[in-house]
Amino acid sequence: MSKKSVDLVKKDLEHIWHPCTQMKDYEKLPLIPIKKGKGIYLYDYDDNKYIDSISSWWVNIFGHSNPYINEKLKNQIDDLEHVILTCFTHAPIVTLSKRLVEITPKGLEKVFYADNGSSAVEVALKMSYQYHKNRGETRPYFLSLQNGYHGETIGALSVSDVGLYKDTFESILLKTLQVPVPKDQSEDSAKEASIKLEELLKERSHEISGFILEPLIQCAGSMHMYAPLYLTLARELCTKYGIHLIADEIASGFGRTGTMFGCNQANITPDFMTLSKGLTGGYLPLSCVLTTNAIYDAFYGEYSDNKAFLHSHSFTGNPLSCSVANATLDIFEKDDVINENKKLSIYISKKLERFKDLKNVENIRQLGMVAAVDIKGYKPEKRIGLKVFDYALERGVFLRPLGNVVYFMPPYVITCKEIDQMMDVAYDAIKALHV
Repeated sequence: MSKKSVDLVKKDLEHIWHPCTQMKDYEKLPLIPIKKGKGIYLYDYDDNKYIDSISSWWVNIFGHSNPYINEKLKNQIDDLEHVILTCFTHAPIVTLSKRLVEITPKGLEKVFYADNGSSAVEVALKMSYQYHKNRGETRPYFLSLQNGYHGETIGALSVSDVGLYKDTFESILLKTLQVPVPKDQSEDSAKEASIKLEELLKERSHEISGFILEPLIQCAGSMHMYAPLYLTLARELCTKYGIHLIADEIASGFGRTGTMFGCNQANITPDFMTLSKGLTGGYLPLSCVLTTNAIYDAFYGEYSDNKAFLHSHSFTGNPLSCSVANATLDIFEKDDVINENKKLSIYISKKLERFKDLKNVENIRQLGMVAAVDIKGYKPEKRIGLKVFDYALERGVFLRPLGNVVYFMPPYVITCKEIDQMMDVAYDAIKALHV
C-alpha cells in the first residue's frame, strides 16, 4: 500500500465502525481505501482497479460516476439542495412520482418517500397496520417468508428470518409469523408453499395486517430464488383472506430480475411496493412506498379524526436524490436497459455452465442479472468466503460471498469481456479452495 492508503486505513480504524462487520477481522482482512470509481471499476490509491461485481451492495446499476447522472446532479445542486416536504413540494419529486406510478404495476397510485430500504419497509408495515386500525380492526401480526430479509431496523428485522442479523434482538422485536418459502424455482414448490400459506391464513388471517415478501429472490437469504407462480398464488390468497400483500422490491426492482420489477413476471399488483437501492443508480439515499388509492383513502379525513399517517424523515423527498432518480429512469428509457440486460443475462448463463465442472460446487442458479453458486462442504469456521474474497481481490475482482454462496450482481454497464474476467476469477478462486 502507498503511504496515503496506509494513513487512511490507520485513521479509519481509529474512529469508524464499519457496517455488517466484525471489526477484529481487519487485523487480517485488507481494508482498501478507494480513491474513485468509474463505470464498473473501483480504483484504489495505488492505481489498482477492481470490478465491482456486486454493484456496491446492489445499488450502482449504471456504473460509478455515470456522466449523465453526474450532469443532472450538478444541475440540481445549484437550484435546490433540500426543502422540508411537509409544507412544500418541488419539481423533481413531482416528476419522479408520476414516473414511478407509470412504470410500477397498475393500481399503485400514491407514493410516500423515505431515506433507505429499511425505512421504506417500516413505512409499509405501519401503513398496513394503521389502515386496519382506521377501519376499527386491530391486527397485531405481520406474516413473512422463512429465510427472508427486509432490513435491520426493528420493524424490518422483525419480519426478516436471517438468524445472523435477527437472533441477538429476538426479545425486542415485533410479533410476526413465518411461512415456508418455495424450496426452489419449480412451479411444484410454489404450489406446495402456497398450500402452507393458505393453511395459516385460514386460521389466523383476522390477526394479520399484511404479508411481506421479496419477489422472486431472497438476496440476503443466500440468493434463494423461486418461481413467479408463487406471487400469483400469494396475491390471490391475500385478496381472499383480506390481508395486504407487501412486495419488497428494494433489491429485486429496477431490472435486476430480468423485468423492471419482480412482480411484473407474475402480472400482479401488490397493495404496497417498497423501492430503494437502484432507484437512484446508487448515488444518494432515497426510498419510497407505493400504494393504492383505496389504502390512501382510509387515511383521508379531518385532522381531528386521528387518521393521518404521521410518519416523517428529515430528508424525505430530497431534491438531489429525486433528481438522480429521474436521471436513472431516463437511462432506462433511452438505452432500452431491460432488453439489453437480457443479452447480458444470456451471456452470464453461458459462463455459469463452466461451474458445473467444479466438484465443490452445487445449486447453480440465475435470475436475470443475478447469478449464484454454492460451495459444497461449507463449515462456517473455515470462512471460505474470505478466501474467495482475498483470491479475487488480488486479481482485480471485488466479490463478497454470503457464507458459502458466491454471487454476481454487476452493474448493467458491464461488457461481455468484463463478465469473462469476473466469472473466470471466481471460478479459479473456488477451484483453488480446499474445503
